[in-house]
Amino acid sequence: MIGEQVIEELYRQHSRRVLATLIRLLGDFDRAEEALHDAFAAAARTWPVDGMPNNPVAWLVSTGRFKAIDHLRRRARFNASLQHIEDGLYPDGTETEIGDMEPIKDDMLRLIFICCHPALAADAQMAMALREVCGLTTEEIAHAFLVPAPTVAQRIVRAKNRIRTEKIPYEVPVGAELPERLDRVLHVIYLVFNEGYSASSGSAIVRADLTAEAIRLARLLAALLPHPDVAGLLSLLLLQESRRAARQDGDGALVLLADQDRSCWDRSKISEGLALLASAMRTPEIGIYTVQAAIAAEHAKTGSIEETDWRRIAFYYDLLISAHPSDIAELNRAVAIAMADGPEKGLALIDAVMGKGELSTYHLAHSARADFLRQLGRRGEAIAAYERALALCRQEPEQAFLRKRILELTALS
Repeated sequence: MIGEQVIEELYRQHSRRVLATLIRLLGDFDRAEEALHDAFAAAARTWPVDGMPNNPVAWLVSTGRFKAIDHLRRRARFNASLQHIEDGLYPDGTETEIGDMEPIKDDMLRLIFICCHPALAADAQMAMALREVCGLTTEEIAHAFLVPAPTVAQRIVRAKNRIRTEKIPYEVPVGAELPERLDRVLHVIYLVFNEGYSASSGSAIVRADLTAEAIRLARLLAALLPHPDVAGLLSLLLLQESRRAARQDGDGALVLLADQDRSCWDRSKISEGLALLASAMRTPEIGIYTVQAAIAAEHAKTGSIEETDWRRIAFYYDLLISAHPSDIAELNRAVAIAMADGPEKGLALIDAVMGKGELSTYHLAHSARADFLRQLGRRGEAIAAYERALALCRQEPEQAFLRKRILELTALS
């Protein structure tokens, strides 16, 4: 018997891939979204009776496509102008099922490239990618970018309208256009991975489906366009992913880097990541993802938090900030300097960064500040900072960790 949990898990793991293919087949984001939900609704009705098909993803794509055609045919009875849309969906006059999975896999990369089209505003590109590729809600995206949810919704609507009115092709560009759009595409894959590695909200620390998809897309891009920046990004993703199994305990609770069982780290991913990093570092210009991979490599190469070369990590953050200024990079640099020179130095640096105001709603900044205050014995201030972090945090395991810290400090007061 196929239960609701099976279908829900399929939706969580494969809905974005099904959507990507439906966008290609139907030529419209909104129509594809409707078709996606129709397909899963049909699965919920028929699979418990008929059983799951051998290729559920292809079944969902075919069903969604046919449902969209049915909708268009019904509407066409009242609007003859829709006929050309229906005809375009079956250019060869047939209604065959989708059986070849390779085009379906490639559709995710096509979707990222259309989200990164230069005709779209940069802020809309990121919002579109997180919405369509990751499946985040507008509220989650707004939280990530520290902007109001209606602003994010407007950006996405405008981007979809631009794609529709300008007939932007749903394809991976070739020739000179490919490297020109590389930076944006790398950034989107990076954002997809980050959402998987540390989910912005919900009951899980990680979303393995997103981290795996980001790595797969980075590999696909590396084969399509061998480039040091692609190698640097893939190295970063592999080195980060190598620690995933150790980031939570058997009960799903958050485990900090200092407390992780490093024997659980995936050595094969570390080896591959280090080899890619060495290749990327041999080039005349070092990209921002390569620098971040070098930071991750410092953790991967050591056996404990005490052996880690925090001064070298701080140096890499200096390079990163000089190439790509970022308050979050400055926050991470402050943590590295604190590990090398003590919490008082780290606290001063964090206060300077937070004084700019950009990180006022970023819970990890308040959490890091609270930890330095805790180490300095300033319990009352630490509790207040942890409470501020808790109020801003939306991920349940992180919330549980922050509550635990608050209770520990309160017991000592």
